[in-house]
Amino acid sequence: MPDRRTLLRCAALLPLAAGSARLFAAAPATPRFLLVFQRGGCDAASVMVPHASSFYYESRPSIAIARPSADASSAVGLDADWGLHPALREPFAGLLQARQAAFVPFAGTEDLSRSHFETQDSIELGQPVGGRRDFRSGFMGRLAGVLTGRAPIAFTDALPLAFQGQAMVPNISLRSVPRPVLDARQSELVASMYRGTALSGQVAEGMALRKDVSSELQGEMEKAGRNAVSSRGFEAEARRIGRLMRERYALGFVDVGGWDTHVGQGGATGPLAQRLGELGRGLAAFADEMGPAWRDTTVVVMSEFGRTFRENGNRGTDHGHGSVMWVLGGRSLPPVAGEQTALAPGSLLQNRDWPVLNDYRAVLAGIFARQFALGPAALGTVFPGAPAPLGGLA
Repeated sequence: MPDRRTLLRCAALLPLAAGSARLFAAAPATPRFLLVFQRGGCDAASVMVPHASSFYYESRPSIAIARPSADASSAVGLDADWGLHPALREPFAGLLQARQAAFVPFAGTEDLSRSHFETQDSIELGQPVGGRRDFRSGFMGRLAGVLTGRAPIAFTDALPLAFQGQAMVPNISLRSVPRPVLDARQSELVASMYRGTALSGQVAEGMALRKDVSSELQGEMEKAGRNAVSSRGFEAEARRIGRLMRERYALGFVDVGGWDTHVGQGGATGPLAQRLGELGRGLAAFADEMGPAWRDTTVVVMSEFGRTFRENGNRGTDHGHGSVMWVLGGRSLPPVAGEQTALAPGSLLQNRDWPVLNDYRAVLAGIFARQFALGPAALGTVFPGAPAPLGGLA
């Protein structure tokens, strides 16, 4: 006899069968919610550029994003203080013009461990930090429990902690592993180009350093992703996710890895820019695939924490605290929301990180209150002991 997980996988695949999706079609007006979890700690100050802060440019001589201008490599202006990474300029052009994208800086959890795994767990559980934790109860599992008749699904290898609970939740794996930027053969080709030149020593040293650093950090960076789909994989699968959410499912979760950028993070271009572009194109494709249902859909993108405000000696960033939450949806949204503070040396947490001024539970509770008409009692079940919901984002 098949076990429970096999049955759930089979149930999840039903809408993919020829002709079957329409049989389960949800009404266009059904409220839908998708959480996109960036595992690895995405650099908030690159996603949401504090272009009015001279301290930002002093702190990031190699990786800062230029102030908004006519140059396509500069930040996309959101307001007088904030801009968006230029990799999101093209994919988010329609969403920004329609006021269907909002960004909440200084967002996150009260967990100060700066551990990928502990902080990811804290967020997915949605329970008060420091109290007794129930690892059989995630906040999306509790949300599925208070919403009747709203089918949930996880686009993950295994059921995420966020969906643990009493509700039966199917999961579908989307994971695909991209090729490294340079394999051994390509590295040798690059080195051979410079042999016998004045730069041969520097190139050889650089290649050796890259190999050493990669071997040291690759394990940590892969573990931080917890086998999540890559940003490239998400871009490729976004329309399939959209079709499933449009036709059958009202609650969805997908995790995207690759955000642990200790080395060679890049600025307007580079590895982080590439991943943001892939994620942005995937999200735009998802919105397009939703069709009329997009009007009643909300997507939240979040990471377990942000990264250090100052760049490190490897032109990257290290584990931080405060982050940024992206809120996308078919309703009119403010470009920037939540409590803010001017970025200066005295405003950083422990003189290194964005502080958390907007609890992620308050942000999500405000969305759930509007999206699903949840009252205080239901919100208290989803997020016990959470601060008051943040309004205006759904």
